[in-house]
Amino acid sequence: MSDSADSHVKTLNFNVGVLGHVDSGKTSLARALSSTASTAAFDKNPQSRERGITLDLGFSSFTVDLPDHLRDSGGQKQYDSLQFTLVDCPGHASLIRTIIGGAQIIDLMMLVVDVVKGVQTQTAECLLIGELTCPCMVVVLNKTDLLPPNKRQSAIEKMTKRLHKTLENTRFKDCPVIAVAAKPGGPEAPDTEEPQGVPELIELLKKQTYLPKRDPGGDLLIAVDHCFSIRGQGTVMTGTVLQGSLAINDTVEIPALKVTKKIKSVQMFRKPVSSAMQGDRVGVCVTQFDPKLLERGVVCTPGSLRTLYAAVISARKISYFKGSLATRAKFHITMGHETVMAKVTFFGLPPAGASENMSDTRPPPCSLETPFSFDREYFYQDEYLTSSGSDPEQWALLEFDRPVTCPSLCLVIGSKLDTDIHANACRLAFHGHLLHGFEDKGYAETSLPRLHIYKLKHKEGQVERLTDDYSVIGRNLFKKETNLQLFVGLKVTLSTGESGVIEGGFGQSGKFKIRVPEGLCLETRNLLTSTSKKKGKGGSKGGPANEEEPKHDSQPVSIQLSFKRYIFDPHKKMIQH
Repeated sequence: MSDSADSHVKTLNFNVGVLGHVDSGKTSLARALSSTASTAAFDKNPQSRERGITLDLGFSSFTVDLPDHLRDSGGQKQYDSLQFTLVDCPGHASLIRTIIGGAQIIDLMMLVVDVVKGVQTQTAECLLIGELTCPCMVVVLNKTDLLPPNKRQSAIEKMTKRLHKTLENTRFKDCPVIAVAAKPGGPEAPDTEEPQGVPELIELLKKQTYLPKRDPGGDLLIAVDHCFSIRGQGTVMTGTVLQGSLAINDTVEIPALKVTKKIKSVQMFRKPVSSAMQGDRVGVCVTQFDPKLLERGVVCTPGSLRTLYAAVISARKISYFKGSLATRAKFHITMGHETVMAKVTFFGLPPAGASENMSDTRPPPCSLETPFSFDREYFYQDEYLTSSGSDPEQWALLEFDRPVTCPSLCLVIGSKLDTDIHANACRLAFHGHLLHGFEDKGYAETSLPRLHIYKLKHKEGQVERLTDDYSVIGRNLFKKETNLQLFVGLKVTLSTGESGVIEGGFGQSGKFKIRVPEGLCLETRNLLTSTSKKKGKGGSKGGPANEEEPKHDSQPVSIQLSFKRYIFDPHKKMIQH
């Protein structure tokens, strides 16, 4: 917050994401922890009230004294108190996109696990999202009241051990595990039942806090999760500042609706403030705006978000995803606050030696992070390549079914959300960051040809006969209907070592003439002469006598043709170096 008149009490806001499998008791835990609930807290959605599950990101908060380790952290940013904002992320499987949307503002993750059931499919997915988006985690074993009192302690210890085993190969190795009963007796029990273990959990959370890196610079981006009107004042959009900062009288854009509005007032947890910055929970009031138009979405600095029809991203497979990642397949792509279907094309650096017969002079693939560039050549892949060590560096072109509005360099997650949610399988497939976006609807014609992704093509045929010391007739390299003119001038190599050039077609059946500028060596001439003699009469015309060739005959001379073709080249040219 700025050093304005309202900043005499400085509160550090620390965002804790509450994630876990559906029914693990996340909302009860958030309730037990919270004193001040913000407007969006505990899910106003009537549909979720009926079903008893959280459908939307719920926000609530409680404030505690500033822990000593934050008080002593020096610098001019001295805070007076610590506010925990709990971001209650939905656990319902198909709503994974909501979690990803809110993930970039989470400073600490609280993974809630049902102590009786342990890690379930969605618990594992939440863990993966945490790994991609969050530096630290606390595991809360909930529902300890369901364990028989005489076996409670040993069951908790056993489950703690199992969790540490699960986490040992993740970034959350050795993270703290704590047991609680957020709502003893279950959802139907009267509220007089005191939660168990919550004061200890608050102390643990305080120990885990750090000064989050907050940057007030850059374009403003707010994730709005609730919108409502207040009579006589205007429309309030509540949300979390994902990046940048804002102040009263700033102009903001609602990109989904292409409208701009001026900020009339700002509140943080019902207290008026004059400004806010990255990480803060805010209520922003604007006038003459219908709240029904924007229940959730993003608000930003005018012109700072881009609407993309396609994008290039870095790509890394998520190791728990069982299927292959095939080019041309469709995935659910979550970026910014949207999830949209996209067709994916994977590509990588040219494999070493992939084009040695074409004397490729590019440097070998780099093992370090190679920045994506339109000046580089890339190799087309039928699928994402995995290796036993670390996967080679790869990228993906995403072509969206509908345009996506998102910030630059945002996190991208590809998933198969249509997989059966009851199947015990991870639906998150790959992740990466947005590197380049195509904002032109006609990007396929205007921009993709700049993307030099090529396929190596390799064809093989045979020499049918010698015509003179400098030329031969070839067959079986092209189909009868192939337009041979396209191949005239391309270089070929004979299996005997000579290099030649395709001069043109010969007859009507797809045969062709090759000129060998250096001349055929004596052995090749002898080989071809003896082969055609052995074939008997008419053999040289490629007639049926071919099939009567004696088995002991030496190998026929083969013809190799290699070239590159750029997959987005509108002219489909064949390239040889």
